[in-house]
Amino acid sequence: MLCGIDEAGRGALAGPLVVAGVILHEPIDGLDDSKKLTEAKREELFELIIRNSRYEIVFTDNGTIDDIGLSQAISRSIEQIMEVLQPQIAIMDGNTNYGILGVQAVVKADSKVSEVSAASILAKVSRDRHMVEMDRKFPQYGFSNHKGYGTKAHIEAIRKYGRCVLHRTSFLVRGLDK
Repeated sequence: MLCGIDEAGRGALAGPLVVAGVILHEPIDGLDDSKKLTEAKREELFELIIRNSRYEIVFTDNGTIDDIGLSQAISRSIEQIMEVLQPQIAIMDGNTNYGILGVQAVVKADSKVSEVSAASILAKVSRDRHMVEMDRKFPQYGFSNHKGYGTKAHIEAIRKYGRCVLHRTSFLVRGLDK
């Protein structure tokens, strides 16, 4: 049983970190790194992955990220995925396994390993859906467009309105913070 693990939201200025783990029951055509797929294709594949896998999706809110740090948040999420899914082998996208035994880090695994591609899609779609929902509560920030990442429009909104409860206070914004 191979479990693929990937995250979304690592570099965002606002919103949660989302880490997903996926064990596919059968192959799914069209899987790739979520960033290489259109939103429509990701949504289509999301439903196929949910129906054809065992999976775990872990959200870590911005306050927890500020309290424990991003690396610890990722590490805890991976540990939860490993505990719930109990895979024989786990491959995670990136260059570190965060010191977790049984997890192998592979650079560009989200483009090379179907299970990691699937995890990439679950993490990204889950986080994007959450940020669209948060846009309804905080429309002045434009979360449905940039999903909390540091775009010019998002930084301008922070400059104009200040930070809201979704913003990571431990992340410094160039041009705003000293």
